[in-house]
Order: sequence, then C-alpha cells, then structure tokens
Amino acid sequence: MATICDVSNRNELAAFLGIKKRILTFLLYVQKVESYYYTFDIAKKNGGTRKICASNGILKKIQKRLANELAEHQKNILESKGIKRNISHAFEKNKNIITNARIHKNKRFVMNLDLEDFFNSFHFGRVLGYFEKNDYFRLPREVAVIIAQLSCYNGRLPQGSPCSPIITNLICQIIDNRLLKIAKHYKLDYTRYADDLTFSTNNTAFINTHKLFYKDVCKEIKKFGFTINNNKTRLQFKNSRQEVTGLIVNQKLNVNKKYRKATRAMVYKLCTTGKFQINGTVGTMKQLEGRLAFIDYVDKYNNANDNQNKKHNRNTLSSREKQYQLFLFYKYFFSNDKPLIITEGKTDIVYLKSALKKLCSDYPNLITKNINGNFEYKISFLKRTKRLKYFFGISEDGADTMKNLYDYFVKGPKQKCNKYLYDLLFSLSNKKPTKQVVFLFDNELINKEKPLSKFIKAINLVDDNKKIFTENLFVRLIPDRNVFLLTNQTVKEKTDAEIEDLFDAKTLGHVINGKTFSRDKNFENTTYYGKDHFSKYIAKNYKNINFDGFKVLLNKINTIIEL
Repeated sequence: MATICDVSNRNELAAFLGIKKRILTFLLYVQKVESYYYTFDIAKKNGGTRKICASNGILKKIQKRLANELAEHQKNILESKGIKRNISHAFEKNKNIITNARIHKNKRFVMNLDLEDFFNSFHFGRVLGYFEKNDYFRLPREVAVIIAQLSCYNGRLPQGSPCSPIITNLICQIIDNRLLKIAKHYKLDYTRYADDLTFSTNNTAFINTHKLFYKDVCKEIKKFGFTINNNKTRLQFKNSRQEVTGLIVNQKLNVNKKYRKATRAMVYKLCTTGKFQINGTVGTMKQLEGRLAFIDYVDKYNNANDNQNKKHNRNTLSSREKQYQLFLFYKYFFSNDKPLIITEGKTDIVYLKSALKKLCSDYPNLITKNINGNFEYKISFLKRTKRLKYFFGISEDGADTMKNLYDYFVKGPKQKCNKYLYDLLFSLSNKKPTKQVVFLFDNELINKEKPLSKFIKAINLVDDNKKIFTENLFVRLIPDRNVFLLTNQTVKEKTDAEIEDLFDAKTLGHVINGKTFSRDKNFENTTYYGKDHFSKYIAKNYKNINFDGFKVLLNKINTIIEL
C-alpha cells in the first residue's frame, strides 16, 4: 500500500489525497488557502481568550485526509523504532489528559513547563524543512512545499486545522526524544500534552539536582526554537497540591476543588435564575456542560479503576454526578427551547424528519425553510446517548426503558433534598416549563407485552386518561406539567400499528440490491435489509416518498405544541 513517502510530485500527491490535480492547483494558486479559514476566540479556563483559525470546505476535507495519512505514517515510524508508547498525549488516538496525568500520579516531585506561543512556533519554513529533510520522510521539495501550503495559514500552523496537531507531534518527536534522554539521566518520567511538558520522580536526590536539570532542559528547548513561559514553570512537592494538565495527581486523579465548587455554583445559578457567569461574562449551556463533562470524565475514570466491585448507575450517583444529572434534566426536559419528541428508536426520528421535510408547507409550526433553502425544525428529537443511559436509565435504543425517564417527572429516584428532579427544578426556579416533552410509542395497545401497554401499566394511567388517550391518540400524563403520551393511528384494519405501517405498500416494498425490507431484529441478511438501511433510503429519497400516512401523527404533534 502506497504511503506519503511514495509521492514524488504534485500529480501523485493529488491522487494520494483523493482529489483532482486541477482542484488542488485552483485551491493553492487561484482561490488561495487563506480564503478557506474563519477565525474566532474561545475562552481559556483560567481567563483570557485563545484565537482559533478553523478551516472549512474542500480545504478541511483535504487536511483531514492528509492528517489521517500522516498519523498512519507516524504509527509506522514508532513501530519501526520499536517504541511502544509515544511521549505525546495530545491529539493522539486513545490518549487524553488522563493518560498524560496518571503517569505522574503519587510522585514526590512534579515539574511543569509550558512552551510559549506553541503553534506559532511552527512556521512555513519549519514545516517545509521537516518533510523535506527528516529521515522518515525525505519528500521531494515540490511535495513538501505543497504540504506546507495546505497546512499553514498566514505562514504558521493554525490552531483549528485538522492537520496541525499531527504535524506538531511529528516535528516534536525530535525534541521529545532529546528531553526523554535528559529525563532518564535524572531518573524522571516525561510526557508532553501539546505545549505542556511534565516531569516527575520519586527520587529524593532530585531536590538537589532540579536546578541543573532545568538548565539542561532549557538549553535543549531553546536550541529547538521554542521559548519556555517562565510564569508557568513550577516545581510541585508531594505535601502540596500537584497538578498536571488541569488534574490533581497527589494520590488519585481529581479535578481542582475550586473548579468543582465554581461549576456547582454555576449549575445552581442556572437553575434558579436561568443564567450564570464564567470569569465575569455570561456563560452558555455548552460551556457549562463542557465543565460538567470534564469533571464527570475524571470521576468515571476513578470509578472504573478504584471501585472494581461497585456498581455505578443512576441509583448510585455521587453528589457531583447528581449535579450533572440535574443540569441534564434542566437542559433537555425542563428548559428545552423547543418541544421535545422522545421516540422508541433512532429510525423513528429519521422517518418523522423526512416526513416534515416533504410536508414542510403543511406544518409551519413544526418546520420551516429559510431563505438559503435549509430546513429549520421547530421541534426537537431526543438523541439517546451513553450519558443519558447512565444518568436516567434510558437505553440507547428501544422503548422498554422510557418509563425510567418518565419517573423523573413525577416520582423518580430521590435527590438529597428529598424532591424529584422536576419538583426540585420547579422549587429552585419557581417557574414551569413552557415547552412540551412528548413520549411517542408505536400503537400496540392490544398486545400487553409491547412497550406502550407496559408503559401505561407501569405509570398507572388512570381510566379517564386511558379513555382520552384511546380516543385522541395523545394525553397529558400529569396535570399542569409539560409531559405527554402520544401514539400513531392504526391503519389497514390492523389492531396494532408500528410507525413503519404509516408508509404505503410501494415504499415498504422497495427493493435494495435484490433485498426487501424486514422489521425483524433478527432478519436474514442475504434476503432482507433492516430498519437502518430502510431509514437511510427514506432520508435520501424523501422527496419521492408518500408521507400521507404520517399526517394524522403530525397533526397530533401540532395540536400538542399548541396546548
């Protein structure tokens, strides 16, 4: 199989990257790569902002392909040198801040160094020179120049390009090997996470040699063209707080207590007032979820490694996990800015979205088309994730666990304050949600073993509501609350009806590669294709599909959101 080292000219590079030569030439010399970037600032954890220069369009696709090929070549380089573990932990598959920090856990001394203006240190000439002269590449100058052109923005590797991380790691392998040699001489472990360099040891002699070590490291770093940020250089002792890439490493990995407390305060502020601040400016839900996910990521690592025999699920949440659970319930089910539809499976969402696109003009309350011709949904659909499964007990597919989620609206697992999530949020905010949450099931009331019948039995739906539901196909499950139960109509004189029954016979009988559609989970795949392929066919060909059978269901959704 050809590698990047087999490429000898522009034509071969274009073919290697899967594009036509004329497109590559147009991109480099007519349109210019600079026109494919947009810049924005993101907030740093400790204040200030970081400028991101992100690529888009065809350039981004080319950079992704280049990054993948370079990563594969890097893997081959490491294997050829007999290296089992790469020193870098940033931008590497199966590596992260945890794999970086855990190497320095429970050490007597931890020294942190920070490289100043890291990405800007990789200028055009440096990238070009590396690919042209490095022994593991030795690319022809024409090819090295084009790679530098594709990778650089305004003469530097931009932070935001898909190929910047792998190129920085490739070039830094040289300095990593030199620093590792110095570290071993002083009996230290060494890792690098982008511009963060960490050294650690239990060797008591380091207290007497650390200044000499630091001098040797600074000399090597300066020789390589980097500058150390002296303001971030620190030697941390075991009897004080030791921190590596944002994680405390004294005994077990943990998140800074100040960071955790600030995040908890933000959740409380959000739930009580609907807004919060980060570093003095108004924060976003995405920012807060990022902080909570970061804390939870470390907790999950510790759960997996420190409590092997203890079960971890929604019924055994720690106080920190309950904070995250509360936030998630607030985000998805209490302060949702659009009515939320919770379906039995992911293919149901594809059917409904496709039907709305086809019938867009009939349902302006559910979907619109903007001036650019793009569809904008006025309702949302719950995307089931591992995270929601862990915190609410709702599986990633299927209807049998929807009852678990419903419990949190009325009588779910108790919080510390002895209130349920809906009630807790209502007491904190003193307001009720304005957008509906709709549990949508296939109409399988007759079969007592099907999800809808089991759900109705589990929630003890009263007779009056059962009657309303049977007649109208929907019902408000809890008085004065935003939660509803909905099902599709039965069709073709059937007593039960799945959502697929809303399609006409022609659509259901569509043949793909000689195979016909089967709803059975255990279908025989030489003769049939399943729901996943069927939903993809529907999504791709929605303009030619007859969705008349979906109108009753869409009308019901329309009625619910107007209540």
